[in-house]
Amino acid sequence: MTRLALHSRLIPGTEEAYELEHARVWPELITVMTAAGIHDWTIWRSGRDLFHLVDCDDYEAAVAQLTDNPVDRRWQEHMSQFVEGFAQNPEGLAGQSLRHVWTMSEQVD
Repeated sequence: MTRLALHSRLIPGTEEAYELEHARVWPELITVMTAAGIHDWTIWRSGRDLFHLVDCDDYEAAVAQLTDNPVDRRWQEHMSQFVEGFAQNPEGLAGQSLRHVWTMSEQVD
């Protein structure tokens, strides 16, 4: 299983609306994400910055599978009114993951 962190940014003034949209994400979206191998997705917000933690089998394969899915396309189009986009990191998975620096539990003797 793969765990990766992503960073995206909200359009100014959409913070509250974005959170309302995520109070209950479409059940059919969760179904297609699970079918694509995504086991969990957590989002934290600090101001306009969003930090995502994704647990999945293979992120690039999941994204490829979701690209052609009508439910995910509708969700992405709907959410584009809130999100400017994902930060780009040339070293990261799919060009957008945050670079892993340290995990406390990996250092415990």
